[in-house]
Amino acid sequence: MSVEQIPPAAKHIVIVGGGYVGMYTALRLQRRLRRELRRGEVAVTVVDPQSYMTYQPFLPEAAAGNLEPRHVVAPLRKVLKRCRVLNGHVVGISAERRVALVHPAGSDPGPEGWDGVGASGEARVQEVPYDRLVIALGSISRTLPIPGLAECGIGFKTVEEAIYLRNHVLHQLDIAASNDDPEVRRRALTFVFVGGGFAGVEALAELEDMARDACRWYPSVRHEDMRWMMVEAADRILPEVGPEMGRWTVEALRGRGIEVKLETLLKTAEGGHIVLSDGESFDAGTLVWTAGVKPHPMLKRTDLPLDEKGRVKATAELAVEGLPDVYAAGDNARVPDLSGFGEFTAPNAQHAVRQARTLGDNIAADLHGKPLTPYKHAYVGSVASLGLHKGVANVYGLKLRGVVAWFMHRTYHLSRMPTVNRKFRVALDWSLALFFRREIVSLGELSSPRAEFELATEHRPKDG
Repeated sequence: MSVEQIPPAAKHIVIVGGGYVGMYTALRLQRRLRRELRRGEVAVTVVDPQSYMTYQPFLPEAAAGNLEPRHVVAPLRKVLKRCRVLNGHVVGISAERRVALVHPAGSDPGPEGWDGVGASGEARVQEVPYDRLVIALGSISRTLPIPGLAECGIGFKTVEEAIYLRNHVLHQLDIAASNDDPEVRRRALTFVFVGGGFAGVEALAELEDMARDACRWYPSVRHEDMRWMMVEAADRILPEVGPEMGRWTVEALRGRGIEVKLETLLKTAEGGHIVLSDGESFDAGTLVWTAGVKPHPMLKRTDLPLDEKGRVKATAELAVEGLPDVYAAGDNARVPDLSGFGEFTAPNAQHAVRQARTLGDNIAADLHGKPLTPYKHAYVGSVASLGLHKGVANVYGLKLRGVVAWFMHRTYHLSRMPTVNRKFRVALDWSLALFFRREIVSLGELSSPRAEFELATEHRPKDG
């Protein structure tokens, strides 16, 4: 996409980010501004490094092999048929000049990767002007300066991380089954997850369930040989489902042999050697970090009003404070919670999807000179999957667990999955799983696809 393709008279709506808020807002605008888009009076551009939106609540099932990874992502160009998709990194925003600075995909990034300057010193930034701007960059993992974390840890926010973890966990079983050294086996079969929110609990529960099931194909590996551990700094996990259901989840995980350490911190992880604040230390082949999120750091390179946490200050109408032509929602926005559940809305998928609907309506109303509607979300509840046929839910005050909660989790998120195409594919994956067991193939080479070819080139015959 080039900016020149936009009709000169069109009002240009630029959406920075193609995640929940970005894609669902653009989808809403497609419906609300169908005539204007067709006549060229309005143009919508979505800027994101990726050409797809990842439905993160399904990542644990993709990691466990219950869902095909391609089915938990929605291709932006296919979903947003009336919008333009620009692949690249936004490296800055000037509300004063009304432009977004974009580092297009394929251009040579600078040493820092975000300075918008090529390795040769040539500028690689493209200015994208806007009439209305939507800040939907979302969040990244919130990490701490823990020794060894950057070298040994991995997050759980992207489909790439989910695929890697699935392959990695299965590869650890391969290592254990192929070695007699007890230290090697113990390290390979030790899995540590830091963070007791939805991402951490669901990822650990689904992967442990998958590994337990895979053990039947590894005669020398029993599920009792594996050590699965959750480390949480607070005194409970899953605060979104309430104290009672959080305690039940701890009991359910411990009943499966999973260690849950509350009020415990990760101190170091150098060389894969884990040291906890309670004094325990051991080696682990897997360290997953899911201890919270923080707003995208690019926001610091803008002239937008930010709070002390780095979030864009937004009104209840999702407009940025002091900038009526700029809007923000989702994890990167500080939005007042009019429901009274808290001072500001929580950074989760439920709010992001619902805010996007209001945001799309408000931008359409703004263009038509109509008043904006404040975002107010009636709290419905929360659901979480704990593996195949296992779950926990708190919906309208009704506390559920087991198969019923698991089924509710799947039903709710299937209804929120964009496009009939993806809904059908996800449902088909689940249906096939009723008749066939999960695959246990580790495709670890996916993380280094050129290794085989590089080996071949090293051994090519020399001329002469």
